[in-house]
Amino acid sequence: MKITQRVPQTEGTKGSKKWIQELIEAYPDILLQHLKQHKNLQELQNINWLSPRQEDDFAEYRDAGFLARLGLGEYSKALESFWPKGGPQWDALGTDTRNSRYFLVEAKANIPEVITECKAMSPKSREQIESSINRVQSFLGSKSLIPWMKGFYQYANRIAHLYFMREIAGVEAFLVFIYFLNDETHIPTTKEQWLGMLEVQERLMGLSSHKLQRFVVQSFIDVKKIE
Repeated sequence: MKITQRVPQTEGTKGSKKWIQELIEAYPDILLQHLKQHKNLQELQNINWLSPRQEDDFAEYRDAGFLARLGLGEYSKALESFWPKGGPQWDALGTDTRNSRYFLVEAKANIPEVITECKAMSPKSREQIESSINRVQSFLGSKSLIPWMKGFYQYANRIAHLYFMREIAGVEAFLVFIYFLNDETHIPTTKEQWLGMLEVQERLMGLSSHKLQRFVVQSFIDVKKIE
């Protein structure tokens, strides 16, 4: 199966796909204000959101494609050594050109979306993923209670790519998790429910406190402000 680095999307009608498209396309100021609440981003003036954009078929990017979209194509070879093809497909990508900061976004609208496991079939790919995950866990000092390849794998590979961006590529990257609240189009989730799930996730993954924590942003956005 061919893995595409640029993945065009249909216009979202429900769930996180709908809300991230609307947030980026029509309400970027709402997201900017949420990001500015993070202590390391209080001086943010503007973010140039590169995806998903309507004029770009709401495309999402992965592998070398996400690096190229961010203007960081020179790190493609390093990414190939770190992670096999078929890596994270980012819900949104943005840059703060004034400060040369890069934003990788993962959006969720309900708790079942969070439960994931590695589905790589190739033994070579799985070996490469496990090697990089072990490297990241060691760097973070994680004392995980569950394998990162199961349960919360998507969160694990996003953290791994933050490690790649900051420790290998050496760029000022931030990993943004957007948790949408009160999504009546699918499964409404409250902030309290999200916080409970995230506490469990952090404890099981051994990530209650880690070296990259200050570069991870959690934003809880009520979809009623987007509608």
